[in-house]
Amino acid sequence: MKYVPHAYQRYCINRLLTDEALGLLLDMGLGKTVITLTAINDLKYNRFAVNKVLVIAPKKVAEATWSKEAAKWDHLKLLRIAPVLGKTQKRIRALNTPADVYVINRDNVAWLVEYYRNAWPFDMVVVDELSSFKNHQAQRFKVLTWVRPHIKRIVGLTGTPAPNGLLDLWAQVFLLDQGQRLEKFITHYRTRYFERNYNGFGYTAKPGADELIQQKIADICISMKAEDYLELPDAITNVIPIVLDDKAKKLYERMEKELLLQIEDTEITATSAAVLTGKLLQLCNGALYDEDRQVHEIHDNKLEAFMELIEQLNGKPALVFYSYQHDLTRIKKVLEKMNLRVREIKTPQDQDDWNAGKIDVGLAHPASTAYGLNLQDGGNHVVWYGLTWSLELYQQANKRLHRQGQKQKVILHHLVVQGGADEDVMDALESKATTQDKLLEALKARIDRISA
Repeated sequence: MKYVPHAYQRYCINRLLTDEALGLLLDMGLGKTVITLTAINDLKYNRFAVNKVLVIAPKKVAEATWSKEAAKWDHLKLLRIAPVLGKTQKRIRALNTPADVYVINRDNVAWLVEYYRNAWPFDMVVVDELSSFKNHQAQRFKVLTWVRPHIKRIVGLTGTPAPNGLLDLWAQVFLLDQGQRLEKFITHYRTRYFERNYNGFGYTAKPGADELIQQKIADICISMKAEDYLELPDAITNVIPIVLDDKAKKLYERMEKELLLQIEDTEITATSAAVLTGKLLQLCNGALYDEDRQVHEIHDNKLEAFMELIEQLNGKPALVFYSYQHDLTRIKKVLEKMNLRVREIKTPQDQDDWNAGKIDVGLAHPASTAYGLNLQDGGNHVVWYGLTWSLELYQQANKRLHRQGQKQKVILHHLVVQGGADEDVMDALESKATTQDKLLEALKARIDRISA
């Protein structure tokens, strides 16, 4: 696919080419990954300014997003992406594989620093989701500061750098400039810009501190919100690719084969196709009903990606659409671990509370909330945990936020398992295809592939 950057994307790319340290504080959906890869490609192959690039990312992002994005665009075909994931020996093999960009899970940063010690080879580092390095006491922050003097170029990517206040900014900016703008020590930063609360717990920003801090970091950070860029469509589609781990992939492929072979020699009707595809979509989501409606959990890969997405939203409200009751149960269970206000959107009171900002994660089934609910005042992020074949339901569900009165760009996040039935549904939705025809076509293609 040919990449034609928007004006703001071109501006960001040019800044990455000229600045050795830069924070890209861009809303989700504005293309941080392709912007960064485009700059890396230019720095590597046209300017010979970098040799080896390290990307540090959340686990599920490291597994799929960077590789998928590089493969998507024609101008990035030379870039070799090496995921540094899995067990120790697998990570070591990946590090010794010739590549341009090495992508590692942020939880393995300490291991990586220890592995290289004084022979740090990466002259450029990209920290995807910089806000996950906001804690100056965390090991991942400390070890990165040890090798920071050996890093020539550094880029920090995040949508919300200070979700819990200005104190969160110090560690993130320190990684970029090693203390030049917001003091070399957190204690000095606190003393200069904050006052201790009267009860002795926590800090409050001094009057005018917000503006002063923003002025200090303005030259090293680009901050853009989706609603500021009118050339973008009112609703932005963000596909989050999910790679199943080896165990889950084998289970998925085995169960898919068994299901498909059962009807290989029979006439496939729309009804049987819908039932079968429903089972495959359940598998993508991570659990499956048997004939007695008992739930069998297959994998947590999509749940993990979902949790990373909620974390990246940093407290911004999300309207989450699920497909099956077991999706709802499992989502609610993992969200219990987070300090978030979670509620199913069912009643007029739920609608009012959502629009009043009293709900962080709203859970809804597209069939029950596709019509009648006006939720545009409560947020602008939609998350499709489970996809639907019904184009009408899909469009109507999105209209709960993407409707008149919405003051921000609506971003539609889709969790899509690579190689699974999710991809068939996503293709159909993006092409606005006739649902029934597309469903039958996709299913027959899968049967042909399995039988070959």
